[in-house]
Amino acid sequence: MKLDSIQSILDFAIENEEASREFYIDLAAKVKRPGMREVFEDFAREEEGHKAKLLAIKKGELFMPTVAKVVDLKISDYVVDVEPSPDMDYQQALIVAMKKEKVAFRLYTDLAAIADDKTTRTTFLSLAQEEAKHKLRFEIEYDESILTEN
Repeated sequence: MKLDSIQSILDFAIENEEASREFYIDLAAKVKRPGMREVFEDFAREEEGHKAKLLAIKKGELFMPTVAKVVDLKISDYVVDVEPSPDMDYQQALIVAMKKEKVAFRLYTDLAAIADDKTTRTTFLSLAQEEAKHKLRFEIEYDESILTEN
């Protein structure tokens, strides 16, 4: 996909949000722990909300983003990559989710860097921070549930 216009950038971001939504739906179906299933289903709904924001922007509606910096615990930087599978445990599911959100953060940061106008750039930076919030939630859960148990 050629990202040479704001429309193509928005289309790319919309496709990414849809893929993220599907990812969390699939992940929810794979985990055995009911509470974690609900968490992943909630994230799927949040990704759908991101898609809706991007579609609104594409239609010319203004989006009033907030670009507050989110703390990065960097836990995902120090854990081994895990492939999603039906038999993954809670720790593995958290690792997959942290890594996914880290990639989404980088995507929106990169899209902001190539955006032509301030509004679009600010929107992408805001979406990057939302993805950072998701990652932080998973990192806190990992810290409280996995690291404190060891």
